[in-house]
Amino acid sequence: MPVRIVIFEDNDRLRQSLAFLLQCQPLFEVCGDYGDCLNATEIVRSFTPDVVLMDIDMPGQSGIEGVRVVKETRPETSVIMYTVFEDNDKLFQCLCAGANGYILKKTAPSKLFDAIQEVLDGGAPLSPSVARKVLDSFKQKSTNIYNLTAREMEVLTLLGKGFSSKMISSELFISFDTTRSHLKNIYHKLHVNCGKEAIAKALREHII
Repeated sequence: MPVRIVIFEDNDRLRQSLAFLLQCQPLFEVCGDYGDCLNATEIVRSFTPDVVLMDIDMPGQSGIEGVRVVKETRPETSVIMYTVFEDNDKLFQCLCAGANGYILKKTAPSKLFDAIQEVLDGGAPLSPSVARKVLDSFKQKSTNIYNLTAREMEVLTLLGKGFSSKMISSELFISFDTTRSHLKNIYHKLHVNCGKEAIAKALREHII
């Protein structure tokens, strides 16, 4: 059975080209392609697609709301955002709305085909630059939980690389006493008692 796909994209030329490329693949069947997602509920109920390719900026209703509609109508349908937007706000709104993947339009068609297969296999395909934003966000959130300063992050990172207190002082051009003060603050904020525990926690929670 071919993979049933529905496309929501307001750029007519891009939508038609995308539908043609997908339809040329024996593993894919494009059930329908639409310039907006205003009738997403009826479309999903009618075609029961395996995968939906969803643009973000569309007339009448954004693709972000479209994701929510698709997921409410048929939770088992995987939704891949197919967009030009790389900003964090839209990215995380889409993921929070239930999107299973986020692929930029500048991605080569072959990579999009791979992303469709990946999402069917239970993965979460992301364009490389998007994946980096997600990882950086999680790292930033982990850091903010403990309110580490920029300097404390530098000290902790060097500690994780095996630097001694004297080596950290030399590397950062600060006094030994200042380094010890930073380490004391780091241990207190991370709720640990020593450098080894700090390193273990920092690595485990992706702080460094």
